[in-house]
Formats: sequence, structure tokens, C-alpha cells
Amino acid sequence: MKKRTFVFIIFFFTLIFGENWGGVSFSQVSYAPDLMQDDPIIAALDSLYKLDLFERGYAKISYPKNPKYNFSADSIPHYDDMIYEARLAKLDAASPFDLQYNTFVQGYINMYTLRRREQVSRMMALSQFYFPMFEELLDKYNLPLELKYLAICESALNPLARSRSAATGLWQFMYPTGKMFGLKVSSYVDERCDPYKSTIAACEYFQYLYGLFGDWQMVLAAYNSGPGTVNKAIRRSGGKKTYWQIRPYLPLETQGYVPAFIAVNYVMNYTSEHNIQSAIPKKTFLDVDTVTVKKQLSFDRISSMLDISEDELMYLNPSYRKGVIPVAAEAPSYLTLPSDKMGAFINNEAIIYNYLKQDTLSVDILAAQEKTIIHIVKKGEHLTTIAAKYYCSVSDIKKWNGITSNALKPGKKLTIYAYDKKPEVNKADPIPVVNSKNSKATAAVIKENKPVSDTIKFYTIKKGDSLYKIAQNNNITVDEIKRLNNFGVNYNLLPGKRIKIASL
Repeated sequence: MKKRTFVFIIFFFTLIFGENWGGVSFSQVSYAPDLMQDDPIIAALDSLYKLDLFERGYAKISYPKNPKYNFSADSIPHYDDMIYEARLAKLDAASPFDLQYNTFVQGYINMYTLRRREQVSRMMALSQFYFPMFEELLDKYNLPLELKYLAICESALNPLARSRSAATGLWQFMYPTGKMFGLKVSSYVDERCDPYKSTIAACEYFQYLYGLFGDWQMVLAAYNSGPGTVNKAIRRSGGKKTYWQIRPYLPLETQGYVPAFIAVNYVMNYTSEHNIQSAIPKKTFLDVDTVTVKKQLSFDRISSMLDISEDELMYLNPSYRKGVIPVAAEAPSYLTLPSDKMGAFINNEAIIYNYLKQDTLSVDILAAQEKTIIHIVKKGEHLTTIAAKYYCSVSDIKKWNGITSNALKPGKKLTIYAYDKKPEVNKADPIPVVNSKNSKATAAVIKENKPVSDTIKFYTIKKGDSLYKIAQNNNITVDEIKRLNNFGVNYNLLPGKRIKIASL
């Protein structure tokens, strides 16, 4: 057995089964606790403890005996391998995914059904809010509905999840990938956290990856590690084309990613058989509604006017990073509210806007062009001085460049997304502080679409095309294609249809 394979087996079973496996203690393996903390799937589950999205005291509710299997409330069922294999075979028969059963999958099933039961209960509650929307969009894009379970692997359905590598939102988009699929990120808005927009971006990414690999298991691997990493694994494997064949050549995280996805498919379909019952969500998909915001609003004032907590507003509107909803004519902003609050908002809209005008941050939305700048660090420069120069934040620079340290070496190249002029504040209105502890109010800059060349050419849609693929091949962005063709949320790429693209 190769040394690398042996080391991975030791790591995997220590991670999934705990310190004791097969009667052998692994407590003396010094690196095991650190590796467990680094596992992104477990980290996403742990993030659920911080969310106040469930009715209080739900964990103390005395559930009746399981009506299907007559389990007692504290019963934790166990099954032999044949049962797991038969259940997964049943799911596999109706799925385009290869939902096979093996020891790696079993390890994650044990994690969810034995040691992480409370988090599964919470995810069941959150699924009542997100899955109907996921299924609607997956169906629209003609994608397998099982992909909704991928958001569980990515974020445990936490819309505010953020990984150590700065991947963000339900679908864990990195900044560059999100930007390629039209997700805007500014000081005030992060559309990677917008459940609807990020799901559209994920669907387009799924389409693109399937066009590359033609295999859904490989799509999962590429979504996790990137198509370049999967292509390298294919070459190292000698040209193998299935996930299980190239798995030994993938990063350790991706080696566990697909087994975890299979396990989630199993667990979410067999919660009753494992005596896991849903927590009670504060809101489900049918309990909320959305309204277009006509003037800038802040969460604290909406909260005081409509008697709804700011935490709940953030949960329902996770893309607004600082509790402020900016408004621009070119890109409408939306506010999601509980259905029982929607009537009060609409009936008193004029009063709310007039009241808020007295103490809401007033911002001139710039029609400024965003520029990509490569800044070369000079001796004596710091992140704070560079951020001040380009009117952005230190955290923005770190995020754009994938860095975590504040230390900069002279000569290092930094990518900066800057504007062609400093944001101006409307001096006619008062400018109090909004959700800030210091005495200076920050002006939001909402960047819209880049202008494109006046020279326009057409492209004829081919079978299997996606906006991302077309954009990559023509050196423009997905956002530019959408703007040129007036694409809204609902658009279709029909083979043979001509669309406008900009020649650069």
C-alpha cells in the first residue's frame, strides 16, 4: 500500500469515527484535532449554533414517539450495511448521480445520524425556507434537483457562512468566481449572500461544469476544488474520467466532498428512520414576501417602525452587509419581510420613508466606472494607506487578493477594484451615523455594469452554452452580456438564438 494512501485512510477514519476506531486509539496522533477543525463540512455545521433562526426552546420539546417506527424520543437507531446499501440503491435508481454506498459514505452517514443529530434537525428546519426556491431554479435550468443538497455540504444552509478561504454564502462563492457569474460585492452589498441571486449563479456554474465534464460526480468535485484541479487529477490518473477513479489524486477536502454529498442525500431522505425530527423554523418559504425599496432604508429604523428584530431582518436579507439597503435606479433593491409585516409596510410606505429621511445616511449613487487596478506595493506602504488611496476597505483588499496577513512586501502586486472618482455625499441632507461606533459616516458606492464598446457583434447560441462559457470565450463578463441583451432573472439560451456581445 502506498504511503500516501495509508496516511489518508488514517486521517479519514480518525476524522469521521472519532478518536477510537476498531478498538485502536488515535488520541496520540497530535494533528488529528487540527485536521478536524479544518474540515469545511464540519465547520459549516458548527456555524449553525450561532444562528438565531429557530423558535426558542425547540430542543426541549417533548416529541411524541416516532409515528412511523414507534421509536422513543431519545432512541438513536443503528442499521447494518445491507440496509444502508439498499436504501441508497433505491435513491440511486431515481438519480443521475452515482449514489453508491461504501465505507467513506458510511463515515459521513455516521457523522450526521449519530454525532451531529441536532445540526441535522436545524438543517431540516432551514430547508423549509430554502429548498422550495432551490428546486424552482434548478428545475428552470433543467438541473438535477438533488443539487439542492450541495448547499448543505457547502454552508449547512447558513446564508452568512464564510469559510477560512473567504468563500461566502449558501453556495460558498469565492470573490472572483462570484464576480464572473454576475454577483456584485461592495461595501454595503454582497450578492453571494443573496439566496436567490447566488442560486442563479450556482445553476449557471453547474451548467458550465457539466458542459466541461459531462458527469455529475465530476461536477461536484470541480465545484469544490475548481475545474483546473480536476483536470490535473485526470492527467495524474492516466486519463481516467470518473470521480472514484481520480479520487486519490484530488485534494483531501475534495476526497471527502462527494461522499459527504451522497451521505446528505441519504440522511435528508431517511430522517424518520433515524428518529431525527426537524427543529421549528421561525419562518418558512411561504411565510415571507418581497417588496421593492424606493428609498434607502436602514435595518434599525425598519425594526423600530415594524416591530421586527434586526437579527430577523438580517436573516431574511443577508446580502446587506451593514444593515443598510442602498437604492439605485439602474438596479432595484428588495426587502424581504414576514408576510404578516408586509401589509403594514405597504400601507405606511410614505410615512416610513418620510420618517427615515431625518436620520438615514443619504448617498449619491455614482454612475462611476469601476476600474481594475494592479497596485505594486512600495516600501513603507500598508494596507490601510492603500485602502484609503482607492476608497475601499482593508478587508476588501484582502478578499480580492486572497490574503490574510496585514504584512506586505515591497513589489507585491495587488488587484484593486476602484472607482474613477471619490464617492460624494449629498450635502443637502444630514449625515448621521448608521450602525457605526465611530463619528464618521461611510458613503456607500454601488457599482453597476461596466460600459462596453460601441462595437457590437452577435453570437449564435449553441447546444450546451451558458453565459459564463460565452463570456469566457469572448473576453467579457456575464453581467455585460445580460445588460446588452436586457436579460432579467428569467431568460433562456435557446440554441440558434442570436444574442449581442461586445467586441473588445
